[in-house]
Amino acid sequence: MALINCDQQHLPIGLLMPLNGHTEQSERFKNQINASEPLKKNLWQQTISAKIRNQAGLLKEKGIPCRKMELWAKEVTSGDTLNHESRAAVYYWQNLITVENFTREQKGIPPNNLLNYGYAILRAITARAIVSSGMLPTLGIFHRNKYNAYCLADDIMEPYRPYVDLIVCHIMETEDTYEELTIDIKKQLLNIASIDVLIDGKSSPLMVAMSRTTHSLHQCFEGSARKILYPIYV
Repeated sequence: MALINCDQQHLPIGLLMPLNGHTEQSERFKNQINASEPLKKNLWQQTISAKIRNQAGLLKEKGIPCRKMELWAKEVTSGDTLNHESRAAVYYWQNLITVENFTREQKGIPPNNLLNYGYAILRAITARAIVSSGMLPTLGIFHRNKYNAYCLADDIMEPYRPYVDLIVCHIMETEDTYEELTIDIKKQLLNIASIDVLIDGKSSPLMVAMSRTTHSLHQCFEGSARKILYPIYV
């Protein structure tokens, strides 16, 4: 069973993922491997635009000005060459997390521990959906690292991150302390799989929505679709 290192805690990727994840496995592998660079840059553009839009949605829900974020989401270029993702991240974290001296980093101060754990769970959900859709989680559309077996999962989970952030914000608002990952806090973060999201005009549990996202990605690779289905934070 593959493991994810999360703030010095090892989490199982969620399941044993067999090579034969889909009946059309070999054909889908070929489509993924042969995807052109322009296609992958376009898919990354869609992904980052959706991520920033969803981050803006969470800020709006919290009563935080998000007009800049909404504009940046529309201005993302092919391959995000202007790095709107980074620009949006700075504004997002400065306004969402009001803890003094907070910066988003793996080994940073809490609530980084909560975010790390929640994102590891989300990564496992994403990797599972990718394999079930007959694709290789290793070959990303943007992330490239020879030591990372889940580059594509790291790509596709991006627009889903704000749903983890939502749960983390709730924990911060309701728990007396979150310095340590207690059993209760872990249970709350595990709820990310069943949280309802809006995708393609319908409400679905996040795990189901993720499968729709990875299926649409396969369709983009095979040429039968041009758009990845991502949830819209409302």
